Amino acid sequence: DSHKHKDKYKDKEHKHKDHKKDKEREKSKYSNRYDVTVIHAYGRHIGADSSSSDLFGDMVQITNALVLALCTAVLVACVGMLVYILPSLCFFIPFRWEEERYTDGVKWKFLEHKGPVFAPPYEPLPSNVKFYYDGKYMKLSPGAEEVATFFAKMLDHEYTTKDVFRKNFFKDWRKEMTSEEKSKLTDLNKCDFSEMSEYFKAQSEARKAMTKEEKLKIKMENERILQEYGFCVMDNHKERIANFRIEPPGLFRGRGDHPKMGMLKRRIRPEDIIINCSKDSKHPKPPPGTKWKEVRHDNKVTWLVSWTENIQGSIKYIMLNPSSRIKGEKDWQKYEMARRLKKCVDRIRAQYREDWKSKEMRIRQRAVALYFIDKLALRAGNEKEEGETADTVGCCSLRVEHLTLHQEMDGQEYVVEFDFLGKDSIRYYNKVPVEKRVFKNLQLFMEDKEPEDDLFDRLNTSILNKHLQELMDGLTAKVFRTYNASITLQQQLNELTTSEDNVPAKILSYNRANRAVAILCNHQRAPPKTFEKSMQNLQTKIDAKKEQLADAKRELKSAKADAKVRRDEKSKKAVESKKKAVQRIEEQLMKLEVQATDREENKQIALGTSKLNYLDPRISVAWCKKLGVPIEKIYNKTQREKFAWAIDMAEKDYEF
Repeated sequence: DSHKHKDKYKDKEHKHKDHKKDKEREKSKYSNRYDVTVIHAYGRHIGADSSSSDLFGDMVQITNALVLALCTAVLVACVGMLVYILPSLCFFIPFRWEEERYTDGVKWKFLEHKGPVFAPPYEPLPSNVKFYYDGKYMKLSPGAEEVATFFAKMLDHEYTTKDVFRKNFFKDWRKEMTSEEKSKLTDLNKCDFSEMSEYFKAQSEARKAMTKEEKLKIKMENERILQEYGFCVMDNHKERIANFRIEPPGLFRGRGDHPKMGMLKRRIRPEDIIINCSKDSKHPKPPPGTKWKEVRHDNKVTWLVSWTENIQGSIKYIMLNPSSRIKGEKDWQKYEMARRLKKCVDRIRAQYREDWKSKEMRIRQRAVALYFIDKLALRAGNEKEEGETADTVGCCSLRVEHLTLHQEMDGQEYVVEFDFLGKDSIRYYNKVPVEKRVFKNLQLFMEDKEPEDDLFDRLNTSILNKHLQELMDGLTAKVFRTYNASITLQQQLNELTTSEDNVPAKILSYNRANRAVAILCNHQRAPPKTFEKSMQNLQTKIDAKKEQLADAKRELKSAKADAKVRRDEKSKKAVESKKKAVQRIEEQLMKLEVQATDREENKQIALGTSKLNYLDPRISVAWCKKLGVPIEKIYNKTQREKFAWAIDMAEKDYEF
């Protein structure tokens, strides 16, 4: 029996071992598969002959093997994708301020873009839109008609009433006429552009009345053009291009009373265009049948496209967007330079004050000019050829006729009255009390001179700039302007704002501080045409809000009286509700009144120029963070992109 029992046991053992081997072969067979349904089927198959614990162990082993295999496969695939795709995607890498910079003036090593978008070709007017001369219909040649439309589009603008504008327009228009047209069209006053003008007004109204679908179609097309032409690749970064569209032809307006207003801005063609890109990039292609003026590979400049405009002969550029790394870095460096001046400005001021007493006339003149640049934020002024542009001047090119000296004026001593055309023909008019020694020096400089003689006859911008470089490396007249603008904003914000004010009051204080800078820098503008109407509309809203407040106060008084009589919970709640309503309306009224004050004070001051070009944005960002004012209340979306570096960098305790 014992032998039988042993044999039986051995048979069982052999069977168990054979079954185990079969099971392992099956397991091996299925472990290389990834199909989950097969695994489940296999689980059911082995479950008939195995205990539940064996089954669990088998399934764990299979699952582990599958997970490992899958992870390995995914890892290999990812590495492969990175190796092959990373080079083509590298321009999506965001730039970092601490990235290594090039030396020797190199701005980039790789630059690729699609070139500019040209203005659409001229579309002739419909046959029913007619031009009349001396009351008679006259068919114009395409070239003459196109220039006539530029004038017709501006017919309601005050520019077309100015003699200089009309004279310049007519002179340039005649250049586009045929000889027959020239012989007939001799007097602009006899030209009737009214039908053309009405046609363009109707077109404008039709654009405003477009359906959502039509507007969406135009928006999608603009987005397509933006994606194709609005970006470039510069050193592994995809950068936004600022002005990739070339301005269409038209009439030059200028600012202030520019002597060239009304002249024809000619159409820019591919033959006028210089392309800048790297040699190893895919060069932009000109429109079919045309060619570029030049393709160059200058990596020491940051412009992508350039051309020369015909009015003043100045070079125009297509540049990177202000939010780009290069532009942001340049901005940052500009304000850091102004902060460097802050550290040595006292020494410089002491120096030029000492120089007012110099025995050398050239040093005295230089010192007085530097005083004006510092105190009044005057531009240095650039030398230019006679008749090249408008008769605009800066500090160094002031003439005797631009200043009037008053020993006493408006109760103040030693007043200098300035009156001249500055940059963009904007009039600079100011009455400034100066120090006695400055006044005496000015009298000396003006002695025995004619009105048209130079005030600083022993000084020019080159001499001044050389001296500024000696005072501080990198110092120019513009650095003084930036420094004085930024320090004025910082001081005014500290004086005008308190943390207890609500947000509208804080914004009014900010705008007042900004206005102080704009006045310092002489950033003027003509009052908007719609100013009076918008102020009337605002006043109507204020009056309506005052009536609403009076009604709410009456209701509150009535609710209080009712609560005294009833003395129940419901009447108490009614009083609280009416109180909140009064409070809410009072806040709304104050917001409207602040808006009216702000708009009135801002009528003839242009805040944008100083805000974008002369004020360290970190001052504004820190002010917003410190006083809980949303940054979007100070900077719009475009400005926030431009000053992204400042928003990231400035903490609430930042001081210029």
